[in-house]
Order: sequence, then C-alpha cells, then structure tokens
Amino acid sequence: MTQIATVERILDADHAEISVPRKSACGHDCEECAGCGVTGTAVHARAVNPIGARPGQKVVVESSTQKMLGIVALVYLIPVVLFMLGYLVMNVLKASVGVQYFAAVAGFAAGILLAVRYDRRLRKKGGLVFTIVRLF
Repeated sequence: MTQIATVERILDADHAEISVPRKSACGHDCEECAGCGVTGTAVHARAVNPIGARPGQKVVVESSTQKMLGIVALVYLIPVVLFMLGYLVMNVLKASVGVQYFAAVAGFAAGILLAVRYDRRLRKKGGLVFTIVRLF
C-alpha cells in the first residue's frame, strides 16, 4: 500500500517521523453536506528512511498491504462476526429475544476489546512499518 506523507523530523540516521493524512469516506466536501465538523487529521508514524529525506519534504511511503488488510479485518470484521455469532448461537439455543440481543451486543463488545488489545500490542512491537520509497 502506498501513500503520500510529509517528513516531520529525522529520528536517527535510518528513520524519520512522517505525517500521513487520514483518509475518510466523506471526501470533506462540507459545502455539499452541511459539514460534520471533522477536519483532516494526520497520523504520525515512524518510517525507514533509506533515501535520506529531510523534514518538510513530501514523500511516497509504502507499507505491507497484507498486514494492513489483516488489521482492517480485525478492526471491522471481527466485531461484526462476533455480533452475528452471539445472536445466532442464542437463536439456535431457543433463548429469549432479550438474551439473543444481549449475546449479540456482548459479542460485538468482545470484538472491539480484541481490536483494542491487538492495537496496543502492535504499537508496543513497533506498529505498522512504513518505508520511504521516493520523493513525491
């Protein structure tokens, strides 16, 4: 996966801190939709800097697409799957509707907790690895 980023500062001889604009589904065309108040935020990350990019330069960064898809699946799919699983298991067991709803919500909450725990573990291990491949 490639993205455009800005080099914020040099961390050491081989690494730089980059700022990657966070993508959103809305497109930020606020005049058309009455505006949600969300501004374009940026994610700061550590990147391998083999080309010697300097602060302020726009660069193209690359990250592992496979790892990114794994993170997306965990964050978005697991809570939904656990929601459905909780509901369906209780349905098969002929539980009351209230118990079915409770199990569904509990499954969703468990999925969110798994995603948060994974995120914390990933950050401890260094997170997603970005590599600066060229100047923009």
